[in-house]
Formats: sequence, C-alpha cells, structure tokens
Amino acid sequence: MSGQGVSRRQFLQISGMSLAAIGLAACAPAAPQPSGEAGGAAPAGEVVEISFMGWGGVGEDEGVKAAIEVFEEEQPNIKVIWMHTPENYSEKFLSNVAAGTPADTGFIYSTDYFTFIRDGLLLDITDYMEMDPLLGREDYFIQPQESERCTVEGRWYGIGSCWVAPHIYYNADLFEAEGIEPPSNDPDEAWTWDHFVEVARAFTKDVNGNHPGDAGFDIQNVESWGVHWDYSNDTIFYAALNINDVRGIDIETNKFNIDTPAGIEAVQNLADLMLVHQVMPQSSAFQGLGMTNTQMLETGKLAMAIDGSWALDWMKEMKATLGTAVLPQMSRVSTNMQAHLHSATSGSKHPDAAWEWLRFLATPFYQLQFCRTGLWLPSQTDLMTEEGLKTWITEGVHPSDYYKIATEYLPRFGTVLYLPIGYPRATSVLYPALDAIWIGDKTAEEALTVAIPEANAILDEEQARS
Repeated sequence: MSGQGVSRRQFLQISGMSLAAIGLAACAPAAPQPSGEAGGAAPAGEVVEISFMGWGGVGEDEGVKAAIEVFEEEQPNIKVIWMHTPENYSEKFLSNVAAGTPADTGFIYSTDYFTFIRDGLLLDITDYMEMDPLLGREDYFIQPQESERCTVEGRWYGIGSCWVAPHIYYNADLFEAEGIEPPSNDPDEAWTWDHFVEVARAFTKDVNGNHPGDAGFDIQNVESWGVHWDYSNDTIFYAALNINDVRGIDIETNKFNIDTPAGIEAVQNLADLMLVHQVMPQSSAFQGLGMTNTQMLETGKLAMAIDGSWALDWMKEMKATLGTAVLPQMSRVSTNMQAHLHSATSGSKHPDAAWEWLRFLATPFYQLQFCRTGLWLPSQTDLMTEEGLKTWITEGVHPSDYYKIATEYLPRFGTVLYLPIGYPRATSVLYPALDAIWIGDKTAEEALTVAIPEANAILDEEQARS
C-alpha cells in the first residue's frame, strides 16, 4: 500500500532513528552537477548497477519489476536491482546508510522526508529537474502541491510517487434498500457534517432494530454501524481537521496547529461519532468484530468507511455495489493529499544513473500501472485531461464519476499533509493524548491543550538542529 500513511506503531519505531545515520551523512559527497551521462565517470558502454529500495504488497512488487524491465530496455547501460523490503522499511533503510551501503534510490515515507533532507541523506536533484524538458515543465505536476511536498528552500530532493487522499466508501446496495440518497464524488455536493451524522445514525441499528437515541438502544449489541473513520492512520485522521479549515501542522511555523478552537472542535466531533452519536464502533469493538472495514461494508455490517483512496485497490473486489464520495464538511470542503516520495541518496556512487531511474518513475508509464488498479491517484496533470482519464479510469475498478476525485476534489480542495522534521518523535506525545480522547477519558480540549505545547517543544528541539 504504497501511498498509505504509516501507522502509529511504525512512527514510534522509527522515531529518532535517522540520528544513527548522521555521521555517515556528514561525510557524504555533495550533490554533483548533472553530467548528462548515466554513471558520470563510468566508461562508455559499461553497465552501471543501481539499487532501488522500497516496500509494497504483491501488486506493487510486480509493478516495480515490470517497470524495471521496460526501463532497462530503454536504458541498456543501467541495471536496477530491486530491494523489496515490505517490513521495517525505515529501520533497514537507515541501517544500510549507517553501514556505508545506502541504496542508490528508494521509497521515502513523507514522515521521514524532511528529516532525511536535514540529515543530508538525500541527493539534491534540483538541477536535474530544471534541465529536464518533461518533468521541468511548469504544468507537469499538480501545483502548488507537488512543489510544496518536495522542496526545501526551492531545492528538490525527491519526486512524489502519486497522490492518495481520504474519502468515503459506501455500500450502495444499503443506501438503495433504505431509500437514502448516497453522497457524491462531486465536491460541490459535499454533505454537511450534521447530515453525515444523521445518515450514519439511520444505518446504525442494534439487534432489536433500535437506532442511537431510541429508547432501549443497546450499544453493546449493535448489528450494523453507520460509519468507521480510521483515526489510527494519520492521513485519514488529519482529514478531519482539514474539513474544519484546520491545517494540522502549520507550514509557516512547522508546529502542530491542533490545539486551536477549530482543531479542538474537529477532534471532538470525530470522537463524538463514538462517544455521543454512537454511530461508529470504538477501536476495541471494531477489533472484536474480527472483520476489516471492507468485509463489513460487503456484508452490510457497515454503511460508510472513511479510508484512503489506496483502499480502492482491494475494495473493488467487494460483491456488494461499491460507491465513493468526497468527505463531509464541518466548515469547508477539503481532504488530505499525501504519498511516499522517490529519492536518490546522497551516498549514491552513480547519481546520473539514479536520476534517470527517478525520472522514469515520474513518467506516465509507471504511475498508470497503479492508477489503473485503484491503488494510486495521479499527480501528473496530463492524466487528468479528458484523454488522460481514458488511460487509467477502469471499468470494474473505479465507481461511477470517480474521476471527479482526481480532477476536481484534489486540485481544488486538496491540502498536502505536511510532516516536519521531528514529527515521528513528537507523536510519542500526541498519540497518547488522542487515545485518551477516543476512549472518553479526556475531552479534546483537556488533552490537546496540554499535549500540543509539549509536542511542539519537541519539534522546536529537532528543528533547531537543522
């Protein structure tokens, strides 16, 4: 699940790990000027080997292998060695750096990206980008979002793999059976938050057919739920802030912005889906069901799931009719845009060859493989034209009007999920505070007004080392 944000457990595991690589990074060679010849100093005709490290399931593994085959046909003097690393990726990536054997190129979590730049681990590819007649085009990528996620002080250290974004998935058969108008993929028709809660309540029923608010409603014996919003995933959690016009991390100050009145309101609204409205199972109840949100949607145990766009890659297999829609709005229409990046390491001995591979990964061929399966959304503007959509919108994969998520929702209302230097370490304070809110031990105001200043102090400390 390439585009998917890493889980909280992964964040805490990798917290501070890049420190181990700083010593090596300090000795890494400065980014060379593009020589225009793969491998730079390699003799003419000599085959250059570069490594490419990344995670991903079976589909992405196969996609990378297919891309390597095509690339090597186009670039016979470059051989790409695929280092498939589906588990403990960041730890293994940094271990290779610390051992003096960094991968030439690789996937980079957005949570790590700016920290790795600070620590000198990633190659500055700005000159390559500016000289490239395709990628250097002003309108090649969705802007300003692409530059915002990739650059520091105007310098490029990676290229986004794609975009992914949270939105609604729903069981269209349930909506038809209940005679309820489903939500839309058109952002101009986004539901209000109150209507979203009202519909979720209509679909939430206990074993006796009672709804939340009815006399005798039994929260311990719920037969079907209205909604599940995966707040354990950061990309999906921060979307709840976006729809209340809050950027969870301020890109000007590089600090959390969740303890503002609007931020507190958004978090409490999310918690109240469980605690007050009783239309969403708490995490313990959800785990106790022993089913994924996809299985619950398919069997009618769940009407709506708020998940990442990447989930379409497996939700498309549902036997029930799948529908998708934009998120509801609290005070504005919005969603998060996020994905991993592709970068070359500063320790690569073959920066020109590494660039050629990065460039290939940013061309339509590579991105189209995963857009067609539902795993990715495009980051390239040409893929969102009428002709471009025909190359990846796939019958049996993308629900009716899904193209509006890519062509209208993201460019007009998408906000990049910005994850600053020190973010993984700061979550060691943020996550326990959020957990206390989800179970009702503390209100959002009680928890966040204490935790956010502490988390911001950690960000200040980490960023002072830049």
